[in-house]
Amino acid sequence: MPERIGRLHYRFPALKPTKLPDWLRIRFSDTQRYFILWVLAGLACGLTAVGFHEAIALLFGWIRQMATSLGGDLAILVLVAAPTLGGLASGIISTRIEPQAAGGGITQTKARYFLNFGIFRLREAFWRFVASALSVGSGMAMGPEGPTVHMCAAIASKIGQWFGLAKQRVQAMVPVGTGAGIAAAFNTPLAAMFFVFEELLGDLSSKSLFGILVAVVIAAIVERTLLGEHALFTLGLPAFHTDWWMLLCIPVGLVCALVGTAFVRSLLSLRMKAREVRGLPLWLRPALAGLIVGLTGVLVLLITGHDGVFSIGYEDLSLVLNGKLALPSVILLLLAGKFFAYIVAATANTSGGIFAPVLFIGGMLGALVGIGGQYLGFGYQNDVVGALALIGMGCFFAAVIRCPFTSFMIVFEMTRNYTLMLPLMIGNVLAYLMAVRWHPLSLYDSMLVQDKITLKRMPSYQGEQDWHNLPVKAIMTFDVCCAAGPLDAEANLKRLHSSGLHHHAYPVQDENGALCGVITHAELERLKGEGCIAPVGEKLGKHPLVSVSAETSIRDVARILVTEDVLQAPVVSPTDKTRILGIVTLHDIARQQNAISEAIGR
Repeated sequence: MPERIGRLHYRFPALKPTKLPDWLRIRFSDTQRYFILWVLAGLACGLTAVGFHEAIALLFGWIRQMATSLGGDLAILVLVAAPTLGGLASGIISTRIEPQAAGGGITQTKARYFLNFGIFRLREAFWRFVASALSVGSGMAMGPEGPTVHMCAAIASKIGQWFGLAKQRVQAMVPVGTGAGIAAAFNTPLAAMFFVFEELLGDLSSKSLFGILVAVVIAAIVERTLLGEHALFTLGLPAFHTDWWMLLCIPVGLVCALVGTAFVRSLLSLRMKAREVRGLPLWLRPALAGLIVGLTGVLVLLITGHDGVFSIGYEDLSLVLNGKLALPSVILLLLAGKFFAYIVAATANTSGGIFAPVLFIGGMLGALVGIGGQYLGFGYQNDVVGALALIGMGCFFAAVIRCPFTSFMIVFEMTRNYTLMLPLMIGNVLAYLMAVRWHPLSLYDSMLVQDKITLKRMPSYQGEQDWHNLPVKAIMTFDVCCAAGPLDAEANLKRLHSSGLHHHAYPVQDENGALCGVITHAELERLKGEGCIAPVGEKLGKHPLVSVSAETSIRDVARILVTEDVLQAPVVSPTDKTRILGIVTLHDIARQQNAISEAIGR
């Protein structure tokens, strides 16, 4: 796939200057005005989230009913055709009508928040609603949460634009909408606030705390008023007392970290390989993914009698949580089917979220550990298996989404079972720490890195905190132009000239693509003028290799560049010093310093 496809979803609209209405400016104080906007955002996002989830439930319910009434081969045809057509609709909308409707929605929200003052268009929310409702509602193995975040962030941003807020104020409306969307999607207001701080903001910002709180509460009230006072999962589990079996949260956390790392790496690897596929139109890929999902779901259904691979799958997950489904073969097939089906759908850039599949897979993993304990003769009943499934939901969420506080809070609020909080917290923290160790970069940030999107460039990032303490990955350049070590200077100059790029210096890669040094453009010209035909890689012996890790702070990188008297340094992976992630220059740091000096929203 051409590289431009990775950036297709990040073309940002400009902010049209507007003026705060006189009646709002004169009659109300500054705090009162923003309180009104927060309430409006909470109401609008709550209604949107509820409508979106009901649309998915109605569509998938209708498809299941049709398949059941037809029966036999026609039922199979319906269940295979539905996600194929849903994927086709998603692909056409995201490639021909609204590119922002593709994918999960959270990466788009993060990119827009950090790179364009959180400026959205309302049509993004509309087409995201349509595309995701059709794909998830038709049976695609995805969730509604990421699209809900995207829609609600766009709605809150647009409310800020309509009321003539300055750029920074419009940007501050994005976490307000994000929190309201999560609160209404799961009926989990506390988890919604944690998610905003952990995933979007990256810190506890007192400036946005009150606005997020107001919107979250309003959205949760809307959801509970329309759908009732209930948890997302109704559990029949007893109130557990502290017991030895709770130590099984440790193997649950380890298993979730291991499988979660495999899940993330598989998704990222296939996502990159999909870009190399030629000849298959972008609009057709989600349809092909839907066909594969349909066949996978039908196969699992025929073997197990359960259709949890399709759509959200919370009904089968609820059975596992209540200890009513404890057959290891069935659980393993549901887990494998959802794992494979989601990755296929996400690789095709289908419109849909990741939360539901992650919770589903985590629940199945926890249940398998619990059943394994029964086979080892530990002597507990199926309600303990259900409890371990609940713990697995949080552990896998922490391992994949990388929001440990959100992970145990969202499970608690979705189930309202407080007696499992301690093993849930222990397992989640363990899963999080091990997953970070095995794959340092979070899934969302890894996907943005693949798309060559650099977050947190905007001076408003982290408010008044010192931007020098940010990791250098926040300002580095991902488009790296490298010289080939096995080629001579003349051949390298021809390659660089044909690419239209001319830099002061270039990282040098050996025949295996590993970083082996840096050479300046002037040195290449000199070697060419001398008629040197030796490979460039052999001319690097006298040059010390100066590289920095992606997690090194901007302050330390500036010190290294000055101390080593170089203008640029390759940015390498924290776990593999020969793998190039990007390049940072003194110009990048100076540009950020100049941006900090400029007034924003004035």
